[in-house]
Amino acid sequence: MKLVIGITGSTGAIYGIRMLETLKKLNIETHLVISEWGEKCISMETDFTPDYVKSLATNISDEKNMASSVSSGTHRIDGMIVAPCSMKTLSAIANGYDDTLVARAAGVTIKESRKLILMVRETPLSAIHLENMLKLARLGIVILPPVTEFYTKPKSIDDIVNHGVGKCLDQFDIEHNLYPRWGSL
Repeated sequence: MKLVIGITGSTGAIYGIRMLETLKKLNIETHLVISEWGEKCISMETDFTPDYVKSLATNISDEKNMASSVSSGTHRIDGMIVAPCSMKTLSAIANGYDDTLVARAAGVTIKESRKLILMVRETPLSAIHLENMLKLARLGIVILPPVTEFYTKPKSIDDIVNHGVGKCLDQFDIEHNLYPRWGSL
């Protein structure tokens, strides 16, 4: 399996980082694209460095490199996850405004009918945000905000992050043990 992972400038950089850590442990090939503000959020919100995050990926492309392999439909991937996905990136994807490599790679994922997961991060949501999400959901894009579940009785932020990441991996039928399944409690 080959997945493109986008990290954009919305709070919640840890979701993208945990995604990459987990996929690396599972030996799943990843192609990472981090936006300028995604890099800044990594430094502002975590103790990790952008260099550490990049070391987790199989391949990396600069967000300004519109000639990257992931900007073409002929580059074979199984899907893409944007974690976290800013409202700016959501808007760009929903409106076909491919001004960054994250938006372009997502647009290519859509046009090639591959699975796209957007871990949107914002609250409260405006009507514009909701309309952009609805437009994409109608195209089959999975809108997966990291909503905390409490039936597993999370004890830490790691438990909450793992649940969000696990829900994304479930969309690709990737086996993991990031959270307990309903009925196993």
